[in-house]
Amino acid sequence: MRFQVLDIVFNPPHPVTGEAVPPADRLARVVETAVLAEQLGIDAFAVGERHAGEVLSSSPTVLLGALAASTSRILLSTGVTVLSLLDPIRVAEDYATIDQLSRGRLEIVIGKGNEALQYPLLGLDLDKQYEYLEENYELLSLLLSREDVEWVGRHRPDLHGATTLPRPFSGPFRIWHGSATSQFAVDLAAKHGDPIVSANALQSRENYQVLIDRYREQYAAHGHDPAYAFVGSGSGGLFLADTTEQAIAQYRPFYEGAVARQDLRKHDPAAVGKVTSFRTIEEAVERGPALVGSPERVAEKILDYHASYRHDLQSVSINHVLEPAHQDDVLRRFAEEVVPLVKAEVKTDLWGPADARRPAGFTAVD
Repeated sequence: MRFQVLDIVFNPPHPVTGEAVPPADRLARVVETAVLAEQLGIDAFAVGERHAGEVLSSSPTVLLGALAASTSRILLSTGVTVLSLLDPIRVAEDYATIDQLSRGRLEIVIGKGNEALQYPLLGLDLDKQYEYLEENYELLSLLLSREDVEWVGRHRPDLHGATTLPRPFSGPFRIWHGSATSQFAVDLAAKHGDPIVSANALQSRENYQVLIDRYREQYAAHGHDPAYAFVGSGSGGLFLADTTEQAIAQYRPFYEGAVARQDLRKHDPAAVGKVTSFRTIEEAVERGPALVGSPERVAEKILDYHASYRHDLQSVSINHVLEPAHQDDVLRRFAEEVVPLVKAEVKTDLWGPADARRPAGFTAVD
C-alpha cells in the first residue's frame, strides 16, 4: 500500500480554548508537514481546495508551488481540485507550472467539492455542478495532452487553436477522481480509465464500498486495463497514542468540537456526506473511518477496511489544532509504527516500477 498526507487546510478555532491559529502560521505548517512527510518516507502530500467556510486552501496552486520548492522527492497532489468551479485553461496552466517546478512529481484529484456555498460565491449554478465537472474534465484532458485544441462546449466560449503553456513536464499528469456520495464521479472515472479516491470520511463503510464496487464494474465494462484501476481511500482523521483508550480520551475534545462545528451549519438532514454519521468518538472509532488508537489498532483498522475496499492508497489527515510538535509526533509514529505493519500485508504496483503511468519524477520505494 502507498500512503499520503492530505491537508484541506481547515482553520476553525480550537474547540476548547477558542483560539485560532494565525493564517500565516497555519499555511507555514502545511509546508513544514510536507517536508517532514518527505523525510519520513511518506509517498505523497496533497492539498485541498475550498472557497467558503473556515478553510485556507482557496489558492492550492500557490501552496503547491511552495511545496515544490521545499521538497525534492515526495509526490504532490490535490484533494480535491474543485474542477466544477474552475476554468480548464487556468487549471492546465497552473498545474503544468507545478508539474514543471516539481520536475514531474504531480498528480491531481478532481471533483465537484463538498462545499455548496462555493457555487453562488463564484456565480455558478449548484444544480449544474456535475455538468461543469464533466465538461471541464474533458477540456482539461485535451489541453494537457494536445496543442492547438479545438473545442465547442456548453458552459464556456469555444476555443480555436488553443495551446496552454507551460506544457506538462513529461506528458499529461495523471488525473484521479474524488468519490464521496454519487455515482457520477465513479462513472466518469471508469469511462476514461482513471483511478479514484474515496472520501471515506463521514459516512459508513457500506456507503463508500458500493461506489468503489460500481467503479470497478464500470471500469471493466469499458474495457480498460485492470492494472490501472487504482483506488485510494481517505480516513476520518489520524490520532495515535500508546493505547487506544488513551487515544480516544485525548482526541475526544477535538472530535466533539468538530461535530459541534458541523452542527452550526444546520445542513439539511437529508444531505448525505455533509456531516459525520458518527456523533461520538466511540462510534467513529468502532464503526467509522477514524484512525484513532494505538499504532497496532490503527494498522488493523486500515487492513480491515482494505478487506472491503482493496485500496492501493491510504490518505490520512492530522488535526491542525494539535500543538505542532504533537502533530509531528503523530505523523512520525504513523510512518514508523503503522506504515510498516500495513505494507507487510498489502502490496501494490501504484507508483512503482510496474506503473507505467506514474509521474516522470517519482517512483515509490518499497
